[in-house]
Amino acid sequence: MLKLISVESYYGRIRALKGISLEVPEGEIVALLGANGAGKSTTLRTISGLIHTAGGEILYQGQPIHHISPHRIVRLGICQVPEGRDIFMGLTVQENLKMGAFTRKDGKEVQRNLNRIYTSFPILNSRAKQMAGTLSGGEQQMLATARALMSNPKLMLLDEPSLGLAPLLVEEIFHIIEEINREGVTILLVEQNANMALRTARYGYVMETGRIALHDEAENLIKNDYVRKVYLGAGD
Repeated sequence: MLKLISVESYYGRIRALKGISLEVPEGEIVALLGANGAGKSTTLRTISGLIHTAGGEILYQGQPIHHISPHRIVRLGICQVPEGRDIFMGLTVQENLKMGAFTRKDGKEVQRNLNRIYTSFPILNSRAKQMAGTLSGGEQQMLATARALMSNPKLMLLDEPSLGLAPLLVEEIFHIIEEINREGVTILLVEQNANMALRTARYGYVMETGRIALHDEAENLIKNDYVRKVYLGAGD
C-alpha cells in the first residue's frame, strides 16, 4: 500500500532522513521504532506532505505522492495522528471530530461515521459537548485518534499514541489500535514503547540517526539481542 524508496528530507538545515526505504502492506500494522531524534516523526510528516522530500520516492497504492499537497494526501485516504495529540483545546469534542471530516463532501455519511465513532468511543459520546481542553490525557488521545477516523482513512500514521499515558491507558489505546486495524485500516505506528509496538505490529523497522538500521518480522525483533538490549530494556 505504502512504499518509501531512498527518501531524503531536511528538518531546517539538518538532513533528517538519509535515504530510508520501508514498506507498509495493506491491512497490516507496521511499527517504526527508534530513540528521540532518530527521524521517526519526520518520516510521518514527510509521508503526510508536511515536509518536502529532497530525494527518493513515496508511493501510495503504486502512485507517487511526494510532490502533492497535504490536503490532497488526506483525500487519498492517508491521515496522521500527530505526537502530542494536537487537538483543538478551545473546541468541544464534537467540534473536534467534525474538523476531522473537513475534506469530505458526503454530509450524510459523515454523520453516520460520527455515530459509529460514538459507538466505538462511548467516553467521547458522553463528553460530546465538553471542551476538549478539559479532557484527560487518555481521553485526548482517543479524541485525536477518533478525529483522524472521521476522514475515513485507508492508512493511519500514528505518532507516539501512548506518550505520557498511565500503563492501564496504554493498554486501552493499543486495544483501540488493534480494533481499528481489524476494521480494515492499515497502520504505520511510531512508538517509543517498543514492547507494546512489537506485540501489536506484524513487522517492524528500527531507525537510528535518519537511517533504517534494522527491519524484520516483529516476533523476530522481540528476540533480537540488540533490540532487546537497546529498546526493550533487557540485560545481557
